[in-house]
Amino acid sequence: MDHLNSTHPPTNQSDYSSVFTNHVLPPLYFMIFVFGVFLNGLAAWIFFRVPSDSGLVVYLKNMVVADILMLSTFPFRLAAQLGLGGWRLHVIMCRYTAVLFYSSMYVGILIMGLISLERYVRIVRHTSSSTTSAYRSRMGGAGVLHLLQSVSFARVVALLTWSLLLLSVLPNVLLTSRPANEHNARRCMQLKTELGAQWHRASTFFSVSLFWLTLLVLAFCYTSIACRVYQSYRRVNRNNSDARRKSNRSIFSILAVFFVCFVPYHVCRVPYTLSQTSPSDFSQNAHFLLFQLKAGTLFLSALNVCLDPIIYFLMCRTFRESLLRKLSGRGRRRSLTTGQSLSNVEERRSSGR
Repeated sequence: MDHLNSTHPPTNQSDYSSVFTNHVLPPLYFMIFVFGVFLNGLAAWIFFRVPSDSGLVVYLKNMVVADILMLSTFPFRLAAQLGLGGWRLHVIMCRYTAVLFYSSMYVGILIMGLISLERYVRIVRHTSSSTTSAYRSRMGGAGVLHLLQSVSFARVVALLTWSLLLLSVLPNVLLTSRPANEHNARRCMQLKTELGAQWHRASTFFSVSLFWLTLLVLAFCYTSIACRVYQSYRRVNRNNSDARRKSNRSIFSILAVFFVCFVPYHVCRVPYTLSQTSPSDFSQNAHFLLFQLKAGTLFLSALNVCLDPIIYFLMCRTFRESLLRKLSGRGRRRSLTTGQSLSNVEERRSSGR
């Protein structure tokens, strides 16, 4: 095989780069970096001006922070892909920025799962409990539902999510401690101690397990929500296709982003990690192919930073109304400024006469 027009022969043990990784991915990463900075900067500017009056807003604010942290690693990746910074930059990536990238990604994934649970409790459990509220009040069920929707609960769960991920990946920083040089800097596994390689393998399986568990949670929650929405429309004999379309759009936006960005990467991550930790079990062609698949699907995961703001707009009324209010206010100010300028011109013309 021609290895995607590889710029390095497959027998090179230290590099599996190709035209795809060296010349196609860098401009794509640059594009999503530019758009991501703009979109997440706008999202942060809006979100951190509105109060955290619901669990959903708390979770979405944490997603903004995770996306901004992920974006902060892009310049290092771009510089490395363009051959800037030398081998020392690759060491920085292996020890620090790659860890930050993956930590932010999995925080975002878990937050998506928490959002789906919050929506499930608010839409499905809350509405179904309204018919049996007296019984649930006696049994304490109503209090549990209120707790799950509270801002304090969302803050505690978000803090625990960050802590869990940081504790699981921090050893990857500390155990990537072997002496680095220009020969081993581009292979992160060669910079890890023996314990570090084992921890890397274990933390990868742990993260992948969290992903598939979150996927199951999302599938269950949004299937239940879709059924509840459909039943509510049938119960009141409404045929409001526009309202139903808006509900479906907000419900399934997060599922679409999840499947497009994260499923392809996690399909190939386990075999890629095995090729790193047990290299003798894979041929050179398999190493090369898995590296290309990992690079391509990882780009799809990074694309998440540009798609998350769409979720904010569709799912969060507070974000949507704040954004539209800012835009309409700016438009009115421009109209007033233009009108005042025209009035001043007319006044000067009249006085000149």
